[in-house]
Amino acid sequence: MLRTAIGLSLPLVPKFIVGRVASRYVAGDGMDDAVRAARDLEAAGFRSTLALLGEEVDQREHAVSATSEYVELIERLAREDPPRADSVGVSIKLTLLGLKVDGALCRENLEQVLSSAASHETFVRIDMEDHTCTDDTLELYSEMLEHYPHMGIVLQAYMRRTLSDIRALPEGANVRLCKGIYIEPRGVAYKDYDTVRAAFVDALELLFMRGAIVGIATHDEYLVSQADGLIKRYDLGPERYEFQTLLGVDEQLRDVLRDSGHPLRVYVPYGKEWYEYSIRRLRENPQIAIYVLKALLGRSG
Repeated sequence: MLRTAIGLSLPLVPKFIVGRVASRYVAGDGMDDAVRAARDLEAAGFRSTLALLGEEVDQREHAVSATSEYVELIERLAREDPPRADSVGVSIKLTLLGLKVDGALCRENLEQVLSSAASHETFVRIDMEDHTCTDDTLELYSEMLEHYPHMGIVLQAYMRRTLSDIRALPEGANVRLCKGIYIEPRGVAYKDYDTVRAAFVDALELLFMRGAIVGIATHDEYLVSQADGLIKRYDLGPERYEFQTLLGVDEQLRDVLRDSGHPLRVYVPYGKEWYEYSIRRLRENPQIAIYVLKALLGRSG
């Protein structure tokens, strides 16, 4: 109840206060901020994935603009010294590229980004959104994978279909596995906390069994422990997995994983839509509201 109350009350909080808190979780407004954050993370021993904020665009020009931004970002990363192709990738939401405006437009925009990424050996992750996008996202991923193998997909453990989706992927696919953040109908997603945890472990093991390269995206220390056990059981090297965390969230756990020898990648969002992103995420996942409350209390002291 506390988490929900905090999340729902956030639109009443002055924007400058939300901005002060969001600065921990968002790199900044512009590309320079994102690249700077990636450079700092690399110096500290972490990989990163950069993501332009925005989704659910309803105008073609916004989708085209976002596509141009991603192409520019990829070219910017390619110019960085030292080369950053191995340590920095990009993550994209298809609704930002126009999925809900025009499927053909989205396909064209995605291919433009993938073509640029391929020429610079930059890894692209297609993010997963709510259940209304799942089929289209997986279809576009499968279509593009034939021509652009240096890419990956995201699956959400709380979706009831996820084990079936894993079995439908090609062996050796690159998959980020997360619990899932969107508020979904019970008919398509598990709701019970322990059930979601169990589904995450089942999905992770199936991915390992099918030879997938897995981004284990969680701040749940229980799931980190379960993942560590599976990594040891299947005797997996660092080329087969990495842990993934969000910028600014549980940095102590992030450091523990790095110091234990695990590869770790940090998701770095940036862009002018930081406020909308913050409010939306806090509404969709009240758990993050606890992090916000802690940050506010910490800064006030």
